[in-house]
Amino acid sequence: MRGNQLRGEIPASLGLLSNMKTLSFAINRLRGGIPPSFGNLSSLEVLDLRTNALSGVIPGDIGRLTNLSYFSVGENAISGIIPVGMFNLSNIRIFNIGGNNIQGTLPSNLAITMPFIAFFSVWENQLSGKIPISISNASNLNVLQLHMNRLIGNVPSFEKLDKLSILLLGANHLGKRTEGDLNFLCSLVNNTKLETLDIRTNNFGGVLPECISNISSSLQFLEIENNKILGRIPDGIGNLINLEVLQVSQNQLSGPIPLNTGRIQKLNTFDARYNFLTGTIPYSIGNLTGLMFLALGVNNFRGNIPSSLGNCKDLLVLGLSYNNLSGSIPPQVLGLSSLSILLNLSSNYLTGELPVEVENLKNLGDLDFSKNKLSGLLPKSLVSCVRLERLFLGGNLFEGPIHSSLSSLRGLVELDISENNLSGGVPEFLVNFGALKYINLSFNNFEGVIPSGGVFKNASAVFVEGNNKLCGGIPELQLSRCNSKKSSKTSLRFKIVIVVVVVVILGVTLVLSIVLIFWFRKRKVQQPISTFAENSLLWLSYRRILKATDEFSMRNLVGSGSFGSVYKGILEESGVVIAVNVLNLLDHRSSRSFLVECETLKNIRHRNLVKVLTAISGVDFQGNDFKALVYEFMINGSLEDWRHSPTGTSELEMMRKLNFFQRVSVTIDVAHALEYLHHHCETSIIHCDLKPSNILLNEEMVGHISDFGLAKIISANELNRSTKMSSSLGLKGTIGYAPPEYGMGSELSTKGDVYSYGILLLEMFTGKRPTNERFRDGLSLHNFVKAALPEQIIEITDPILVEERVTRGTPDVKNLRNDRHLWCLNSLFEIGLACSAESPNERIDMSDVVTKLCSIRDKILLSRKVRYLLILEEILYHSIT
Repeated sequence: MRGNQLRGEIPASLGLLSNMKTLSFAINRLRGGIPPSFGNLSSLEVLDLRTNALSGVIPGDIGRLTNLSYFSVGENAISGIIPVGMFNLSNIRIFNIGGNNIQGTLPSNLAITMPFIAFFSVWENQLSGKIPISISNASNLNVLQLHMNRLIGNVPSFEKLDKLSILLLGANHLGKRTEGDLNFLCSLVNNTKLETLDIRTNNFGGVLPECISNISSSLQFLEIENNKILGRIPDGIGNLINLEVLQVSQNQLSGPIPLNTGRIQKLNTFDARYNFLTGTIPYSIGNLTGLMFLALGVNNFRGNIPSSLGNCKDLLVLGLSYNNLSGSIPPQVLGLSSLSILLNLSSNYLTGELPVEVENLKNLGDLDFSKNKLSGLLPKSLVSCVRLERLFLGGNLFEGPIHSSLSSLRGLVELDISENNLSGGVPEFLVNFGALKYINLSFNNFEGVIPSGGVFKNASAVFVEGNNKLCGGIPELQLSRCNSKKSSKTSLRFKIVIVVVVVVILGVTLVLSIVLIFWFRKRKVQQPISTFAENSLLWLSYRRILKATDEFSMRNLVGSGSFGSVYKGILEESGVVIAVNVLNLLDHRSSRSFLVECETLKNIRHRNLVKVLTAISGVDFQGNDFKALVYEFMINGSLEDWRHSPTGTSELEMMRKLNFFQRVSVTIDVAHALEYLHHHCETSIIHCDLKPSNILLNEEMVGHISDFGLAKIISANELNRSTKMSSSLGLKGTIGYAPPEYGMGSELSTKGDVYSYGILLLEMFTGKRPTNERFRDGLSLHNFVKAALPEQIIEITDPILVEERVTRGTPDVKNLRNDRHLWCLNSLFEIGLACSAESPNERIDMSDVVTKLCSIRDKILLSRKVRYLLILEEILYHSIT
């Protein structure tokens, strides 16, 4: 009965089935206790009740089941003590009571009375006492999970346990903080199968023995953090060539990082924080190209940050704070676009200006360069870091004003630029940072009126002391009142300047108008006059567009739609590659679409929205109206190309398949963009036409939303009431992706985009379009997925992903909790269903979608250790039954 949704209690009458050999109610929602009548099942070999909500105690009668070889009640709420008779079951091979509230001690003769034990798991209980010395004789033991209890004393020898692959002793009270605590590690040297060794969060002391380097090369996880371990990281650590996770933080280790650490090519997590490590960070660390997490903070490292870290293209977290590092920040490090969680270089002695390469950190959430000696202006390139939530630059030598381009950092939650030499006024745009909860501007040279809106209304969140020329603000800030006379003079001067500027502009405009009139009269065929989106980078004419696209050659046609065609172009002067969307003006709706898109794009900026370079409106060489939008070119095309390209066997076609993690990343990119449009623009924007062909991918496979021709800009009060369709564009969206309420003439809302996103997500992971021919007679993509979860998840998943999953082992649909890949896949489908609910009121918000997706991504990126532990019991179960 395992892997269902059974509720209620286990019937005691099952105890009458005396010939039963296997009984499994694992992975359900059962409550109540374990029936004592199970003690009558004299033929029982397998009893599997794990992962429910069972309570009470383990009945003593279970100790009479002498044929029992598999006993698992893990992950319940069982209490009491383990019946003594349970340890006399001589045929037992798998014993799992982990994840309960069981008390007591382990018997001293454990391995003698259980001579065949292979899997012994008592993790996360309240067991006390010592680890039985007899465990040293359990020669069949594969897995020993004793972590998260209250065990004390020394750890016995494991010399005879040559089959041991997983040893988890973490989160106990083992060791005495003295020399000799770690002697047991050397007893593992002859074990060739050990893959996981976890002794973290105990009382182990003494010097880390050199023999750790001679432990099996099969070792993948070595976790010794949060102890009192002394000495150096052994020079031979590089012998552990299959190590994926090395966690030695929160100890008392000293000396340098061994040079041959660079040999551990599979290492993805290296955490050595809170020690006394010295020397320089070895250049060889750049050989660890698979690193995702590197934390060396709170040590005594000196010298420069090695530029070789730029080779670690998968790095998500880099922490080097609280050391003695000096020199400039290597541009190679700031060029790591993979950094998406944290970059912390604070509390060092770094000098120089902040490299412009900081613009590459488009995905970064937290950036901390505080308490260094960095100088120069705050770089405008920070404008690209639109995902930043925390920016700490305090305690440096930065000078000059806060540039207006930083107004794009609307997602900031915390901002600290205190203790610098910054000057000028406090920017008014900070008032519009809706997420901002903490801002520290103290001890700078800011002057003028401080804003009183937004975060500045909360005195407990604003720090401005040490800026003697600031005035105004809310009374709680206790700043002086602004000088009205001075303000009047300043206002008068400002008005005079405005008048002068206006007069100059009118004069220049008049002159240019006269010149243009004569110019138009002189030429019969004229080039178009360009109008530009905000922050335009290009001034393009029809002639240059024509030349860049090779006269709109079919070879350069990227795609076409009802409103126009998109061409790839290369500007002759600079070699810049662009995308030109030429509108089909024969369709009267195109002009309206053009205006809508211009109006939308000039007000938004986000790393997951296609960047507009310029807009052109004029006439072509035949005197016909010509309108075009010019975008940055996305080299990897649209999601439509990747998801539904023609199948074949060529190498190119095989490459153009998105793997599981790429699909998750793209869905997160799109979710972030929609969240920005809905909640973080000055006025909320509804895209109205989200579909795969409108999702473009750059060279790093980062997703960008494009095509705002149907977009609707709504004010805050409109967001809270119906927004009736009044556009001449008619039905909003594309069949299959447009929400059902739009087809019935209902209001536009952000919930419509949420629906389209849900369908897009379901399509991404099923590989099926919402317009697939099988979806008829009431069956939709939404219902197709809903009916299949969770038992038939494999049947509805894109075969490419199923094949990818099978290469890593047989999927276990009945045990989603133990299969991280399938669990994440199931969670993704559930998010898609929640977004594409028929009723708008039942759909979740994009902010919630982002939170859920990022949580799934983080679980995917976690080490494979947890997944391995969870499925190992299942493997052993099958080997016995």
